[in-house]
Amino acid sequence: MIPSRSGVLAISTLDRAHMEPESKAPHVLIFPLPAQGHVNSMLNLAQLLSLAGLNITFLNTDHNHNRLVLHTNILHRFACFPGFQFKTIPDGLPVDYPRAGDHFMEVFDSIKLVTEPLFKEMMSSGQLNSATGQSVTCIIADGSLSFPIDVGNELGIPVIHFRTISACSFWAYFCIQDMIEAGELPIRETFMSNLLLMRSMVITLENEDMDCLIRSVPGMENFLRIRDLPSFCRASNLTDSNLQYVKNMTRQSPRAHALILNTFEDLEGPILSYIRTKCPKTYTIGPLHAILKSKLESKTTLLPYRSPNSLFEVDKSCMVWLDAQPLKSVIYVSFGSITVMAKEELMEFWYGLVNSKKRFLWAIRPDLVTQKDGEGQIPHELVEGTKDRGYMVGWVPQEEVLAHKAVGGFLTHSGWNSTLESIVAGVPMICWPYFADQQVNSRFVSEVWKLGMDMKDVCDRVIVEKMVNYLMEERTDIFMKSTAEKARLAKESVTNGGLSYCNLDHLIKDIWLMSMTTTK
Repeated sequence: MIPSRSGVLAISTLDRAHMEPESKAPHVLIFPLPAQGHVNSMLNLAQLLSLAGLNITFLNTDHNHNRLVLHTNILHRFACFPGFQFKTIPDGLPVDYPRAGDHFMEVFDSIKLVTEPLFKEMMSSGQLNSATGQSVTCIIADGSLSFPIDVGNELGIPVIHFRTISACSFWAYFCIQDMIEAGELPIRETFMSNLLLMRSMVITLENEDMDCLIRSVPGMENFLRIRDLPSFCRASNLTDSNLQYVKNMTRQSPRAHALILNTFEDLEGPILSYIRTKCPKTYTIGPLHAILKSKLESKTTLLPYRSPNSLFEVDKSCMVWLDAQPLKSVIYVSFGSITVMAKEELMEFWYGLVNSKKRFLWAIRPDLVTQKDGEGQIPHELVEGTKDRGYMVGWVPQEEVLAHKAVGGFLTHSGWNSTLESIVAGVPMICWPYFADQQVNSRFVSEVWKLGMDMKDVCDRVIVEKMVNYLMEERTDIFMKSTAEKARLAKESVTNGGLSYCNLDHLIKDIWLMSMTTTK
């Protein structure tokens, strides 16, 4: 074996073509956390591994599988892979139970109570065998779930962790214990009361203490502030269950056979070098959506069109509206699948967008707004007041939107899939992070990668207006230059010979070697 540039072990004398006559293709179980961003990226990986000839079982929750079938062509798309199958498992929550906002963390409690014991039973009893009866030879489990490692160890099945967040966010999670030992956590209670006030009263949070630097996260000492820490770190008490879960769960990844990250070396190389001190076998194979597109374009056989892996109904009418807009004139607005906000916050963004005099396309999920009246639907006055320069829909085909020539900016929640899609499309960002890893992502977008601006902890129409104009007008040339360079590097990484492209091949060969060991 020889080391590759990325630090991943490359196999120099063995390739899949030589393995196939000696062994059945590996049977890989892929098990995502039941959330839009996680399911999306792990479905992309599932399709890439299927293209490479591996047998895949994709284990989704009943709730999310039913939504995928309802809103996408997912069954048709994977039907061309004879070794692929969907299996489902309950998440333990009622169908109509809310899974966004603060309710999202309740999913983890339900998984612990219901899904975890069921998963153990399904693995032990062979319910997750392939369609031909082949047992699981490798598990690729969402790194947000630690119990598959224990099950894999019991059954002698290697487990690979896939973290669907950025490398920088994963590293910040990993260092939570170090921040506690350094006395940087917990954040003082006075800070937290101000943050809660911001969320309830729609004010700008101006607290100099929140801008103090964090010194105990290697590689981030010069720019990571208290306000940039993952949202879980804003707990005022170290016994907070969410903080403890994230801290302990992240430290499980070194126990896995390997770690997969949806990123690329030219974007997060410095942080990846720290991660590899804890998880030496780390595969960087991103941006996944771009490498999948590259692989599909290189195929001579006709494969089903790659529709969005969406848990929501996609409204493609926005593409017709975008076609009628001038070049780089539209700012696209979306806060992802989990963010929720009060109607007052929604109105601050709306006034800021309208007052900016810029065209905008806004994806507003039906459950984005926390209000009983109207069940969170888009307020009528917003629809009427937007017709001149704006277009509002429930959910969009985001990759297509960001790649459209009319889009010149992205007001985003800084989820990792959205961030990567924006980078690949070369679209600068205004970041308004809400949850989990998004606070770290937004800091890197603005301070490290220089791809946009960070608006965290602010919800004010005047600032929204100023930032939109700044991004779309005053500094558009500067931002477009930096985003174009990162887009170039991203595309290089996923084309034949690029590091992510090669690392994917190394991962596939590693899975073949594992399967040969586990089936002996």
